[in-house]
Amino acid sequence: MKIILTGATGYVGEGVMLELLRTPKVEKVLSVGRRSVQINRYDSLTAEEKSKLEEYIVPDMMALKAGDPHFEGYDAVYFIAGISSIGAAEDVYRRILYDIPAHFADIMPNKGKMTYIYLSGAGTDPNGKQWWMPIKGATEQYITTLGFKHAFAYRPALMRWAKGQIRMQKMQYAFFVFYPLMRLCGLANNMTEVALSMLACTRDGYAQFAINPRDITKLAKKI
Repeated sequence: MKIILTGATGYVGEGVMLELLRTPKVEKVLSVGRRSVQINRYDSLTAEEKSKLEEYIVPDMMALKAGDPHFEGYDAVYFIAGISSIGAAEDVYRRILYDIPAHFADIMPNKGKMTYIYLSGAGTDPNGKQWWMPIKGATEQYITTLGFKHAFAYRPALMRWAKGQIRMQKMQYAFFVFYPLMRLCGLANNMTEVALSMLACTRDGYAQFAINPRDITKLAKKI
């Protein structure tokens, strides 16, 4: 499969990128973002795995237009770019979590042959009372209206880092002590599961739109 990925310079996107590059199920990954991932920094990847990555550096994703030849020939978009709602201004959050992923979905070619996966988050609710919930919820709903072959909202909770990750978050170390318990409760996944489950959704589809941690575990076993 050939995958378009955003957010590869962030924690989740980096982890998914590494796992996509490692699996023989993936032929090519196009990383779209403002900065290079600097793939040669990743000693955990082989030269062959690194060669699967292509980068498209764009200063402003809202300036991208339909018909861009960079996006032809791909099977899926995994839109993982985003920010935390903690400390974020609502207008900035809305631009990054609604305007940009919605625009990116709008300009994709051959939607009827593509899968679009939007990294949402646990607790997302279009009618939620916390201010960030309706924003992500609106994005989730919008991507279902565009005619993609498959569209999914991923709502993970705790995600354990991939082998060789560089862009680690301090809170991941803090939460690691709870990982076994959260795993037992069905509230945690590792990055391998996240990436493989996305590939399973791309290849086979899935019976429901919102993908939770238990779904991620189940889907990953299909690849």
